[in-house]
Amino acid sequence: MENLAKNLQENLPYNPGLRPFGPAPATAVSPFTLGTMRALDSPSQMESVLRSAMAAGINHLDTAPGYGPAEAFLGLALAALQRDNLAPPGGWRITSKVLPGCDLAHGQEQLRAILERLGVAQLTNLAVHGLNLAEHLEWALNGPGAELLEWALGEGLVTQVGFSSHGKPELIEAALASGRFRFCSLHLHLFDQTRLPLARAALAGGLGVQAISPADKGGRLYDPPAELVADCSPFHPLELAYRFLLDQGISTLSLGAEQPEDLVWAAALTGPSAPRGGSGQSSPNEGWLNPEQRAALLRLKAAGRERLGTERCGQCRACLPCPNGVPIPELLRLRNLAVGHGMETFAQERYNLIGRAGHWWEELNAEACRSCGACLPRCPLELPIPELLADTHQRLSAAPRRRLWG
Repeated sequence: MENLAKNLQENLPYNPGLRPFGPAPATAVSPFTLGTMRALDSPSQMESVLRSAMAAGINHLDTAPGYGPAEAFLGLALAALQRDNLAPPGGWRITSKVLPGCDLAHGQEQLRAILERLGVAQLTNLAVHGLNLAEHLEWALNGPGAELLEWALGEGLVTQVGFSSHGKPELIEAALASGRFRFCSLHLHLFDQTRLPLARAALAGGLGVQAISPADKGGRLYDPPAELVADCSPFHPLELAYRFLLDQGISTLSLGAEQPEDLVWAAALTGPSAPRGGSGQSSPNEGWLNPEQRAALLRLKAAGRERLGTERCGQCRACLPCPNGVPIPELLRLRNLAVGHGMETFAQERYNLIGRAGHWWEELNAEACRSCGACLPRCPLELPIPELLADTHQRLSAAPRRRLWG
């Protein structure tokens, strides 16, 4: 790992092969995507991270107007690399985003400003940022958003359009079924596999799928607790999480790097390298887990089950809908992580964002449970759900942490 970090600092190139990200060959992406929401102290910091990302084999950059000065800093960094005649083979793939809800004129103004800040004539991908509510989908399919996306495509300002979502699975399923989008960014994690069936369906339909921040939103895996390290031994939890997702065929994993050292895993992980059809694209779901790593994942699962015993929530969602709107599976998932793998810090961080992040996260915590018992006969594991929710609140309720970028 030390040698890899040194290589990144020296900008020694590495190319892991590209993966399809939508139907157009020109949109193929690296297994990892550079998220630009963290290198925000200065333009030079962004440039250093961008150079290291290229050295790690990354060709896909994810940014947004909501990420503070990220787009402006990224534009300066891209210009600096261009002056040095540096770019990935085939050029950069750049994704930026627009928030749902604006009218056509305002959306057009936003997109022109994005292109100006980045110093490019065209985006590879334009995403609806945070398609989290039914009204957001309506805006994108039948409202001003539909006009905006059609205009952007028709003017050649973007190659394809998609969405990111922190919403319910049912909403994401409707968005995917609409036929409007060519890619999506979702919460897909080793420790949260709720949306994996949706991702598989999207991939089968030829869409690109990006996993949102597995290192952070997937469980603070860059700083794992001792129990989790032991459960994953001899592999690092983050390595197993990354390999699991890539082995599932997920197109690319976003990685928010603050410094070059944050990109070490992106360069360290190797998987399928044989080109497919001469395109330079790798097979998306072959070879990312060897037998030893698969065995480690089974041991990890067994360790969590043993600690949780008969109190493990199976995440089947049969308990829904709750008459009081309690997001039972999500709350008990956090309890599973805290009790099963010692991930209290992450679970507390997420739990204490509830009700404080608008439509980007859950609105009700376990205190909303009224012990009505409606969920009890629906649970196939016969869990004492109201009692477990009360325990969840007692364990995880704490001082809130600052919300990180979505």
